Amino acid sequence: MFEEIFIPNPNAEKPAPLRPRKGVIIGAAGQVGIACAYSLLIQECFDELILQDINTEKVEGEVMDLMHGMSFIAPTELHAGTVADAGKDADIVIITAGAAQKPGETRLNLVERNVSIFKNILGDVVKYCPNAILLIVSNPVDIMTYVTLKISGFPTSRVIGSGTVLDTARFRYLLARKLDIDSRSVHAYIVGEHGDSEVPIWSTANIAGRKLVPNGWENQPSANRDELNAIFEQVKNAAYEIIKRKGYTSYAIGLAVSDIIKAILRSQERVLTVSSFIDGLYDIRDICLSLPTVVNEKGVLKTVNLALSETEIKQLQNSAKVLREVFDQLKL
Repeated sequence: MFEEIFIPNPNAEKPAPLRPRKGVIIGAAGQVGIACAYSLLIQECFDELILQDINTEKVEGEVMDLMHGMSFIAPTELHAGTVADAGKDADIVIITAGAAQKPGETRLNLVERNVSIFKNILGDVVKYCPNAILLIVSNPVDIMTYVTLKISGFPTSRVIGSGTVLDTARFRYLLARKLDIDSRSVHAYIVGEHGDSEVPIWSTANIAGRKLVPNGWENQPSANRDELNAIFEQVKNAAYEIIKRKGYTSYAIGLAVSDIIKAILRSQERVLTVSSFIDGLYDIRDICLSLPTVVNEKGVLKTVNLALSETEIKQLQNSAKVLREVFDQLKL
């Protein structure tokens, strides 16, 4: 009976098939994973998206729920599965799997538990998706990005962490609220670790080219420094405050991940503060942390060499030292 619904045009030619944009989210049944999936779907990022999770029943339920809303958005082939279902043409594998951060727990406390989880995950990722870009979202993200790089053997350009993309967004939001303008018009960065040693870059922060700290941090009146420090403290402690109230963060990181994915799939060559391998810049060697980085379809294209102040360089080097000390304790 269905054949009678449409009248075929005998002269119509089928378009040449395009290779679908294909992605996998590992850890998709968790709060962050499903927030990423939802954001990616409504922003039409992938043609095919596979959700993988150790909790197979829950991830199947999430897929069913999302599929029932497909008539409201552009079609995406969505299903529960594994990286083995993605095949060698997967574009991006997003890893959100890992132990949840508990109230009062730092991101770095999570390291041992999550390294063990990653060791189990990455074997299949390397086997079934050897050409994919790996986007790490699990915390502590800089350490997990470095762990992924070492275990997977992938090129440094194809292993990326979500880094301080969200911290930078929080920074711009709070500055914009203070200045009563759109946060997209604020150009300011948080760099270094996605965590307690992260660094606000005041020396280059600006609105339409007008610097927020025109005479340097050291020459600011103490009242100004106190006000600026208060904004940064809100940025640094934002996740802890949210976790204390609702138990986890999810929506904003889902949107941040979608921004990174769009920059990759659409080869936008966006500057984003993702976490990537740094070896030599600012005398920082052999570690993953966040700096303004140009991202395209190949992954990490290049890193912006910011003209940092002496104080900011020292703070960034300290952030790298914090991460290095943690990594040196791991047994891979």
